[in-house]
Amino acid sequence: MSKAAQNTRRIFTGVDSSGAVPIEYRFSHARNGNRHLVVVFANFTAPDEYGMSNGVLDKVRSNILWIRDKFDGANSYYLCKGMDFSLEQSVAGLISRVLNALSLTPADCTTIGSSKGGSAALYFGLKYGLKNVVTSVPQFLIGSYVRAGIPGAARLMMGEVTDQNVHFLDSVLPDLVRSGANRGANIYLITSAQDDQYTREVEPFLGLFQGYENFNFLFNDSPLVASHSSVVPRNLPTIMGLLNLLVEGITPRMGAVSYGYEQPGRDTSGIDAYLEETSQVRGGSFPRPVISMPLAHAQVPGNAVRFTGTAPPGAVRVSFWENGKYQGASPVAADGSWAWQREKPWAAGKHTVRVFAADASNYQTERTELVFTAVENATPPLPEYEQAPPPAQRLVLSVTAPAAHQQIPGPAAGFAGHAPGAVRVDFHEGGVNLGTCEVRPDGSWTWEPGWAWNEGDHFVEAVAVDAAGNASPWAAVPFSLVNTYSAPAQGGYFSPRY
Repeated sequence: MSKAAQNTRRIFTGVDSSGAVPIEYRFSHARNGNRHLVVVFANFTAPDEYGMSNGVLDKVRSNILWIRDKFDGANSYYLCKGMDFSLEQSVAGLISRVLNALSLTPADCTTIGSSKGGSAALYFGLKYGLKNVVTSVPQFLIGSYVRAGIPGAARLMMGEVTDQNVHFLDSVLPDLVRSGANRGANIYLITSAQDDQYTREVEPFLGLFQGYENFNFLFNDSPLVASHSSVVPRNLPTIMGLLNLLVEGITPRMGAVSYGYEQPGRDTSGIDAYLEETSQVRGGSFPRPVISMPLAHAQVPGNAVRFTGTAPPGAVRVSFWENGKYQGASPVAADGSWAWQREKPWAAGKHTVRVFAADASNYQTERTELVFTAVENATPPLPEYEQAPPPAQRLVLSVTAPAAHQQIPGPAAGFAGHAPGAVRVDFHEGGVNLGTCEVRPDGSWTWEPGWAWNEGDHFVEAVAVDAAGNASPWAAVPFSLVNTYSAPAQGGYFSPRY
């Protein structure tokens, strides 16, 4: 066996749908039963939105959990979509469930990331009580940073990019550190004066860590650090050395330490069950796609290879791969049919193509394999083929009032929003059906329950339904009610009662 093959880790992929937002992840088991979990957050240039997924962690002995930061085609700092922080709670839930499946505690966990991933590593490590944080060149003023330079992330995170939303996101990480959350954490912040973000994103916030018991500031003053993007490559040996110490249970500080945490042959049934339960690849309940053309082992002109077939119910796209490399994808029509032809002709010779279908949450079928042989290109060019129709439009429910986590003067509370194509919207809280309302022809809807709400926090969930009974994804409506016990004001939503 080659040395490279020995170092390669087996990777499991999955989607955790336990929270309000499905979270995609990758996982690799520890070597020799190491009793630690490293959680990796991605920066803006991470391959496929997974941080440090290029083999740099292959020799780290711990369990490793990579979390993907891609939602609706954009990045979120693992925090929010449209200022709804259900996304953050879903990420935290994934980490908690993996720790539980490994029979580990937050004291056995290290978060790591750079830039955007560094901000997330610091945020989740402090807020959720994880023991170690390795953060390289994080951004503290998240709202201003994405508004100025990452417009796709700004639109996803804020919905409407306003000064108010920017200011709120700018305060999230500084306020968390200022509050003294998780003061016992071992924090290692790595940066450099040559980082073009240092004077704005890091230096003004260093004083917030004065009360932390083991805050370590690793400052690289090398002239070879040329920019923000070069800090991590120049510090990679330091980062890996530090990470390996933390995994072994050694936190660089004065005093005695214990390390090792090895348990060869330990029971992995808990994490194995979790990986199977949340696997991105689904078996019998989501059958693999059927390929109608080309036929197996057929000889086809290289410029005329056209794939057609059917996909199982619920699939929205079919993906094509050869030798581990992505070749293309096709949408699935409402009747389950699909068709795809690669723009570039196939090279002469034998080809083995693997095909899988995926649903809207990116759960995947098992792979269908097809072997064919490409021969000399056909002439004249083949006639144009009609493209498969796009998949049916999914219902989308938006709630415009109340805003997420809004404090509403009671005792009455009303709801409003849009659901184009739906005929009604249903409302639930704690598994109890609260009521329903009709959707107007223009897609707008309003609902006033007509009762006095209890004072305190509420978590209402809403779903839109069309005439055929198809449902939208559930929308969460968290809010707090502050009762004044006076008569409700007339007109409007959430009118103040004085």
